[in-house]
Amino acid sequence: MPVTIEDVRRVAAPLPRSYEVLVHDRVKFRVGSIVWLAFSRDEKDMGFAFPKEERLALVESEPDVFFLPRPSDLRFNWVEAWLDALDEERMRELVLDAWRMVVPKFVAASVLRDP
Repeated sequence: MPVTIEDVRRVAAPLPRSYEVLVHDRVKFRVGSIVWLAFSRDEKDMGFAFPKEERLALVESEPDVFFLPRPSDLRFNWVEAWLDALDEERMRELVLDAWRMVVPKFVAASVLRDP
């Protein structure tokens, strides 16, 4: 079953240091001033923090799920995905990995139980 913005909120909202904002009619999640998760205005796609050096391989491996951000956002560690192409497990993995990129390691470890 495809995920919705509400499914993503249930994962992203309780994460330490994460908070939701509305910017130009778009829902975004931040840690401090860093946007690590954002939705299109129509809430059909989700952008999230992702390593630049791995982005192209991800998009090329699953172009029906992932796509590159607009050209002006290529300078950021960012990739996008169609929400209706994700299941709950995949979405949870992407959201947690994106959040982990922007919080201190000890904060991530407290939630994810990483060594």
